[in-house]
Amino acid sequence: MAVYFLFGESDEQAKPIVYIGQPEDVRKRLDSHNSNKDFWRTAVLGISKTDSFTQAHIRYLEWHCIEQAQTCGRFVLDNDQQPNKPYVTEPMEADLLDVFATLSTLLSTLGFPLFEPLAARKSSEHFFLKGKDARATGELVEDGFVVRAGALVQRDIVKSATATVTLLREKLRESDVLVDENGQLRFAQDYLFNTPSGAAAAVLGRSANGWVEWKNDSGKTLHEVKRIESKEA
Repeated sequence: MAVYFLFGESDEQAKPIVYIGQPEDVRKRLDSHNSNKDFWRTAVLGISKTDSFTQAHIRYLEWHCIEQAQTCGRFVLDNDQQPNKPYVTEPMEADLLDVFATLSTLLSTLGFPLFEPLAARKSSEHFFLKGKDARATGELVEDGFVVRAGALVQRDIVKSATATVTLLREKLRESDVLVDENGQLRFAQDYLFNTPSGAAAAVLGRSANGWVEWKNDSGKTLHEVKRIESKEA
């Protein structure tokens, strides 16, 4: 018995995709997914080295993993249904939360930070971006730049923008990361970009140097704060 994760990407989704499951016959289920799901390229299995997982164990792990993945929001879940929380005793739940913590660490080590928050909710490292009709708040994190939910986006993309900017906008809208609200485009959720410049381009609808465009509340650019001042320190 195992809890397993299928990781992959899609041209239509702005985020990577994951499917979380818990079959008794892993090989049979993976063969089925290989025929029916075309997004995944990597499968990761969480098993007990002492072969001690029962159906109750893996049902709880599946439920908890799905819930935590939804909370973190780094990946799009391919699961059609959200399982109900199964009953387990308090001692068993404590043990399973330890197992989950180990799974989380191992997945991150393998390059799948499924259960890591995009950024700390309480941070002093906020940066701001303003355009004609755009207002956004973001944070530089270890693996990119996070634009916070609620950010307003410049609706029109300038004619000189690269095809990359246009394609990114389309993916964000198709994935419901960007939504229409009272005639404006707004980030409905936190979103992790690979670079500050990619984040700035998505907000402003044009090519942009994010290291210069993003500024803190004192008016210093991201470049000044994170490159110059950090180097001097």
